[in-house]
Amino acid sequence: MLISGIMDNMSSTFNTLNQKMGEVTTAVGQTPDQFQPTVFNLVRNLSENVVMPIAGIILTFIACYELIQLVISHNNLANFESWIFFKWVFKTFLAVTLITNTFNITMAVFDVASHVVSQSGALISGSTAIDSSTLATMQSTLEAMEVGSLFGILLQTVILKVLFSIMALLIYAIVYGRMIEIYLMVSLAPIPFATFGNREQSMIGQNYIRSLFALAFQGFLIMVCVAIYAALVQSVTFSSDVVGSLWNVLGITVLLGFTLFKTGAIAKSVFHAH
Repeated sequence: MLISGIMDNMSSTFNTLNQKMGEVTTAVGQTPDQFQPTVFNLVRNLSENVVMPIAGIILTFIACYELIQLVISHNNLANFESWIFFKWVFKTFLAVTLITNTFNITMAVFDVASHVVSQSGALISGSTAIDSSTLATMQSTLEAMEVGSLFGILLQTVILKVLFSIMALLIYAIVYGRMIEIYLMVSLAPIPFATFGNREQSMIGQNYIRSLFALAFQGFLIMVCVAIYAALVQSVTFSSDVVGSLWNVLGITVLLGFTLFKTGAIAKSVFHAH
């Protein structure tokens, strides 16, 4: 009975963790419109119908301010040249084109990142799942133990099962929280895109683009973390010290959760986004 309870706890622990790792690798490779199409359509409608008029007002203000700056920059009309109006029309045309294609540009960023993630997934060697074939070896090890030792191992496996479930939920929250952050960023996309018409204000839009790339390529960093996690777990040998091996796997899982928390900051530092 004790051996059966221990094996059931370990099997359910492995299955839960392997399932979450599979969900992580699937979720990070999806674009925002693939992840939750209903939520994406809602965010797009809000952005185009609520945020876009505000961005249009900002763009109008920036265009007028840019025209004034162009006119007075030539010694207050003392050295007036008509070509500045063509320059202003061209810059305004580019600004309007950018703001009207906001979603196409933002989705292009995530399409590129999704391609990178899918390519990296194909190159990562080894499975992200814990090999369940070792369960048979562990069972034969348990059969050679005394009842007292088995009872202690059973209690520890119950505790480990709860801790693994908590870590799985944290990993789930990190990955899905990233997608919610992406939806929030995309919903306000027209406002920073409206600032590209002026050199001084364009820093807002440039930082927004860098932040988009950071969020998009955070998925690549998550894939790297999962690949490292898989390699570390496969290096754990489930020998005579079954519980010690399980605690090692738990420590590696905690390390995975910590590194997943750091992927956002690392991506922002790489793309110099703030």
